[in-house]
Amino acid sequence: MLLGFLSRRRFFLLCAAALASAGVAASAQTAPDAAARQALAPSGKLKVGVYLGSPTSLLRDANGDKGVTYDLGRELAARLGVPFEVVEYPRVAAVVEALKAGQVDFTVTNATPARAKDVDFTPPILALELGYLVPPGGKIAAPADIDRPGVKVGVTQGSSSQGKLAGELKAAVLVTAPTVPAAIELLKTGGIDVFATNKAILSEMSDALPGSRILDGRWGLEHMAIGVPQGRAAGQAYLVSFAADVKTKGLVQRAAQRAGLRGLAPTEE
Repeated sequence: MLLGFLSRRRFFLLCAAALASAGVAASAQTAPDAAARQALAPSGKLKVGVYLGSPTSLLRDANGDKGVTYDLGRELAARLGVPFEVVEYPRVAAVVEALKAGQVDFTVTNATPARAKDVDFTPPILALELGYLVPPGGKIAAPADIDRPGVKVGVTQGSSSQGKLAGELKAAVLVTAPTVPAAIELLKTGGIDVFATNKAILSEMSDALPGSRILDGRWGLEHMAIGVPQGRAAGQAYLVSFAADVKTKGLVQRAAQRAGLRGLAPTEE
């Protein structure tokens, strides 16, 4: 299977070593062999796990579907020569659970150490700033105002933001929302004082909530990577080379632009 997540730095170094040992050039990815195709799409089609409301996953409008996961999944399916199937879930945690269970074959998500215990990741393909969204009329002016008694901080149920902030916030209360649209309703009704996630999602939420604002600064970074179920060793080298290839050739950037993704970190840290 793909290399385990011992530490973020060591994990990325190990993935790079795997690519080098496979002898695959990122600028000229070779065609997959039958073993890689079978490992990455064992059902004969590539099942891509997405959730609605995030430009890193899936957005839907009158012009059709888009999103980094959606576009890259479609690209990988084309290179494997298999059909592309979207499997939609209500939130990112459900996508991760589906990966763990082998119910989907591919997604793009935050490659945290906790997730890497159950999901295999490539090296990161982009980095996103984490921030806070304040509703119209909200009194919180800066991140320093948040961790205080009585402040309600919204997060998506099962998200990496929930896991990280649960260990960092000492006085504020975490409130979980089942979906991004549900979080918007909580902001509208005063059920939460701020919502925390990556700025790509916050930007989409802010568009749907006129008068809201994303606070300056960031409380962390998400390192977005391609994730697949564990136990698919025969596809390891091809998947790592695919991640490098789509990044080098600008396919990741084009997918991000097509989805209107905002909140990219100035550099991948």
